[in-house]
Amino acid sequence: MTNQPRFTGWTARWAALLLGAALMSGCATGPNANPADPFEPFNRGVHSFNDSVDKAVLKPVATVYRDVTPQPVRTGVSNFFGNLGDAWSFVNNLLQFRGLEAYESLVRFTTNTFFGLGGVLDIASEAGIERHKQDFGLTLGRWGVPTGPYLVLPLLGPSTVRDTAALPVDSWGNPLGQLDPVEVRNSLYGLRLVDKRASLLRAGSVLDTAALDPYSFTRDVYLKVRSGVSGARDEDAYEENGGKLPDDAY
Repeated sequence: MTNQPRFTGWTARWAALLLGAALMSGCATGPNANPADPFEPFNRGVHSFNDSVDKAVLKPVATVYRDVTPQPVRTGVSNFFGNLGDAWSFVNNLLQFRGLEAYESLVRFTTNTFFGLGGVLDIASEAGIERHKQDFGLTLGRWGVPTGPYLVLPLLGPSTVRDTAALPVDSWGNPLGQLDPVEVRNSLYGLRLVDKRASLLRAGSVLDTAALDPYSFTRDVYLKVRSGVSGARDEDAYEENGGKLPDDAY
């Protein structure tokens, strides 16, 4: 029996549902409306929902994880998931015709997998091999697809129309999405979510303290990361920063 790509199932329907809901939610109007955020009423509602879920579940769990798990173990967990990301970054760098970045991503993945206990140890970084984080949304940007309007996805957080459309491909392309049995895969997804949230605990505290409007602050930072310097074309931004995401974006 042939395996069907997972992005043809629930993930594709989920992305289509989110896009449809955003389109039906209406557009923000008024003199202060951000042209990059025409779905602001919908987005703010989802942002509020996500914030409630985070305060009730994710942040407490992540705090306990940080407090009871030794730092070397947490570092190993982060390294493991980062190593899986390097494999998908290799593919996307290749699709973007970035030969050096693709080569270094492949070297990172093979080195850490075979000599770093499956990626738990980041041998490649110790050797000075740079990480070039990429995903299919950035690949579409490299191919000339604009980011499109800003979207906030339930549970998944900040996105754009382009990045939402790329989600099924990213889900299928990440090696984690190919694991069987399903119970093991879902457990690793949960661990990755908790580990990522734990790494953002300090940043979240700063955001809550410093930002008058956390929604607008998060939106503006995300859009700058995904589309480059304001007023520049996507390809100009890629030439400037290599299309790389900052460490906290994963």
